[in-house]
Amino acid sequence: MIRVVLAGATGWVGRALLPAIVASSDLKLVAAVSRSAAGKDAGEAAGAAPIGVKVVATLAEALSIPSDVLVDYTKPNVVGAHTLEAIAAGRHVVVGASGLGADDYAKIDAAARAKNVGVLAAGNFSITATLMKKFALEAAKYVPDVEIIDYASAGKPDTPSGTGRELAEAMAAVRGKGTSKPVDQLGGIPATRGAAVGDGPNGGVRVHALRMPSFVLSVEAVFGADNERLIVRHDAGSSAAPYVAGTLLAIHRVAEQPGLRRGLDTLMG
Repeated sequence: MIRVVLAGATGWVGRALLPAIVASSDLKLVAAVSRSAAGKDAGEAAGAAPIGVKVVATLAEALSIPSDVLVDYTKPNVVGAHTLEAIAAGRHVVVGASGLGADDYAKIDAAARAKNVGVLAAGNFSITATLMKKFALEAAKYVPDVEIIDYASAGKPDTPSGTGRELAEAMAAVRGKGTSKPVDQLGGIPATRGAAVGDGPNGGVRVHALRMPSFVLSVEAVFGADNERLIVRHDAGSSAAPYVAGTLLAIHRVAEQPGLRRGLDTLMG
């Protein structure tokens, strides 16, 4: 039985994930974290039936209860500290919240290896979004001219999305040298060319982030070659249900190896 702590239990994904953890025969929810719902039954706070687990306000309170895995679907400004706190307590961690950068991941990897625990972080736990990344990475090996358009709602607090950042970093590592004129050779307003994300041998991949109403989360990899284009795109709907299956898979397998693994695709195939 894998004992699970869920941080962000009343958030968009947390509300969908909590009943799925409870329904799993080999998982046991032992603690739920939500500052706004502290003191309530976790099931009721997530809009489901009571489950006999009380919501606590802080991760420290949750980690005082014996557990195996922390699943964090909180906020960009706290997920890094939460992850390091859980690692220090000897827990494996599934990171579902976005907002972490390369330096954050390096610290997390070092801490996890030192404590011999596993961390799995993914910009998107949807199976179809993971397939989009897989297909885009394959295309990037053959078509080096690629840029990403990252769409999200007007209120999303971080940019780019975890999905867009993870995809750009992964493609930067495998693509060849593009033909676009370097930004430092451009006139006008060079910032309109987007941000280079990733540290590959041929530089980062340009990411353009749109934040406006009517979008939930969409990521589009646009490839250009001589007289032809290829677009690989994933669109998320208004429900968090697509992220549940991938997160459950991560919970089951996060302990397989120490250190950080990035992307749900590391568990697929």
